[in-house]
Amino acid sequence: MEEPPPSDADLLARVGAGDEHALRELVGRHSAWLLLRLRRRTPDEELAASAVQDTFVAVWRNAGRYRGDGDVGAWLWGIAIRQLVSRLRQRQGATPVSQQVIAALSPSLRSAEDELLVAVEHGDLAAALLGLSPELRQALQVTVLDGLSTKEAALLLGVPQGTVKSRVRLAKARMRQLLMGGLA
Repeated sequence: MEEPPPSDADLLARVGAGDEHALRELVGRHSAWLLLRLRRRTPDEELAASAVQDTFVAVWRNAGRYRGDGDVGAWLWGIAIRQLVSRLRQRQGATPVSQQVIAALSPSLRSAEDELLVAVEHGDLAAALLGLSPELRQALQVTVLDGLSTKEAALLLGVPQGTVKSRVRLAKARMRQLLMGGLA
């Protein structure tokens, strides 16, 4: 009788103990979907691939930080999106989603997250986001779109946590005004 494959949590524990084979198996299981999701957030395929690679470098170095109280895939996604956000933060200006990526997401295959991303990057929300200062837009993107806590966002953006909270509050108020047609 064949033994079932190890769970992601088991593999991660083995990675924490220095097992390179377990890391390779995690990469094999998760790199494709991580890359696909990151590519939906940037048209720069090299940037997305680099973020995935650095995600697994971070996993190798920090596997012991996984507390075991959630899905390994979700933990990996958190690392991956932070890697991408960190790289995007170093760039000047917004990076729009390519038309190729949008066309590839047929309406029947789009998740709620995909629909939101398309609306944010190409609809009225995009115009409203572009109406925000870069600091407000960045705070809103990392907390609302990427799901970082204000504490994580503060570390990522290099500002105090209170500044992140203020920027998010101001950004939401400004977005309401822009979307309601209150200010041009």
